[in-house]
Amino acid sequence: MPIFLRDASSSDLPAITAIYRESVLNGVASYEIVPPDESEMAARFSAITGQSYPYIAAIDENGGLLGYAYASAFRTRPAYRWMVEDSIYLAPEARGKGIGRLLLAELIQRCTDLGFRQMVAVIGGAHPASIALHQTLGFAETGRLKATGYKHGRWLDTMIMQRALGDGAATDPDASTYPGTLFKA
Repeated sequence: MPIFLRDASSSDLPAITAIYRESVLNGVASYEIVPPDESEMAARFSAITGQSYPYIAAIDENGGLLGYAYASAFRTRPAYRWMVEDSIYLAPEARGKGIGRLLLAELIQRCTDLGFRQMVAVIGGAHPASIALHQTLGFAETGRLKATGYKHGRWLDTMIMQRALGDGAATDPDASTYPGTLFKA
């Protein structure tokens, strides 16, 4: 099955909302309990894309949305502006087919091209498939937070994984270019 990656758009929001809803209700990647509605997802989409973070859609040959991935601020304090957190969500029928890997690889490349220096994955439920996906693309475990969420009748751990982008910490970043410009003194 051919898969196409493109920038997500507001026209994708109904499908993005449906994919996220299924994940909230049945999965552990998100620690939300009540799925947000489409207007809330639109506000989140706008906040992310409004700051020029990448938001990518995986589309099948018929134009159906199979999944999406985006990068966003890990924390809002200015010194963190060189680091992004990745998020990947797949429709149930798209899982286990390499689509998450395609999305994450593209997200890594786009974030590198934008000048980010570190990417962090905060993996809810310390889900083995998510951990394996991130390891495949060069992430290393940097920490495990025990019993950080309670969902579906059980305590969940959170895995923190990280990988360098571009020069990583080998050189100083240029504060006059994006993402340095995300902080306005």
